[in-house]
Amino acid sequence: MGRRFSANVRPIVGITSYVEPASWGIWIDQDAALIRKSYVDAVTAAGARAVILPPDDTDADVLRALDALIIAGGADLGPDLYGETPGPLTDSRPDRDRGESVLLQAALRTDLPVLGICRGMQLLAVTCGGRLHQHLPDVVGSDKHRPGPGVYGWHGIQLSPGSLAAEVAGDGPEGDGRVEVNTYHHQGVADPGSLLITARADDGVIEAVEDPTKPFVLGVQWHPEESGERRIFESLVDAARAGTA
Repeated sequence: MGRRFSANVRPIVGITSYVEPASWGIWIDQDAALIRKSYVDAVTAAGARAVILPPDDTDADVLRALDALIIAGGADLGPDLYGETPGPLTDSRPDRDRGESVLLQAALRTDLPVLGICRGMQLLAVTCGGRLHQHLPDVVGSDKHRPGPGVYGWHGIQLSPGSLAAEVAGDGPEGDGRVEVNTYHHQGVADPGSLLITARADDGVIEAVEDPTKPFVLGVQWHPEESGERRIFESLVDAARAGTA
């Protein structure tokens, strides 16, 4: 899908949105489709126009107007997507699951550039035949990946040489592919399906997956929109421009 446009027109990047109770002005605890502005700022700084996509599982026709797609972070995936029952700490949003699955499947079929962030990486893995750990502390024995409510942790990851993940995250201060990333998640990819694992945390948790057969399909478990990492968004926008040239 995607558009054809002249060089002076910004690519359009769709960002899937949360659906949560929100308050503004006189309106208290209203259901809202929203996204943290850091996602929008990162896309804008990379030279593209951000469009926020609320959940809609009717069709994927909106992709015809987009040049790239970001599946954003948020609540847990429903374990029914990978054939399991919910654990006691799993908190899912079925409307997001349905709507984002429709978009992601269509984007993969049509080679639209895709970036999955946190929950988005997990959906990417599940869509490609994988499955998740529903509660990482049960696997790694600590809360390091989500230290507390609203508190990002930091830890090291090892990137695979020559991967897209390494290209967008850099080689680290020592030039050995080890970088520090921010973290806020209690679920994680257990099996990436058909995707290639291209980064792991120090404790073995999968931190990046990609499809090297596609122009740009990348999932990262960390939050580059919050840490100010521009290269990952610039690379997505470059892929969007290349796909419409």
